[in-house]
Amino acid sequence: MAKQVIFTENAPKAIGPYSQAVRAGNTVYLSGQIPLVPETMEIISDDVVEQTTQVFKNLQAVCEAAGGSLKDIVKLNIYMTDLGNFGAVNEVMMQFFEQPYPARAALGVRALPKNVAVEIEGVMVLED
Repeated sequence: MAKQVIFTENAPKAIGPYSQAVRAGNTVYLSGQIPLVPETMEIISDDVVEQTTQVFKNLQAVCEAAGGSLKDIVKLNIYMTDLGNFGAVNEVMMQFFEQPYPARAALGVRALPKNVAVEIEGVMVLED
């Protein structure tokens, strides 16, 4: 099965040796997004709500570049440096998703790239 690299200018460029996403068959593996503003490659702010909102906007742009949307995501992994932000992250997520929600894991980690508060990666499945 051939793999297709997904890239869009509407999401931050990779800051390491990885692709924004890779499609294999009908499955798209979305690399972790942090709250970088694509145009400036700067962190949007220190506020976790603004950071989480930017992360979902970035994921949305990559999904669209792959021919899908956030509603096609079947699994999310959310990494937070402070699990005390769990409620705030959930509130933002509900602005971008409707039921049925994707499967999800939420993990507390010691640190994330560029000292951000949240990073989210996912798996999207497209229709035939």
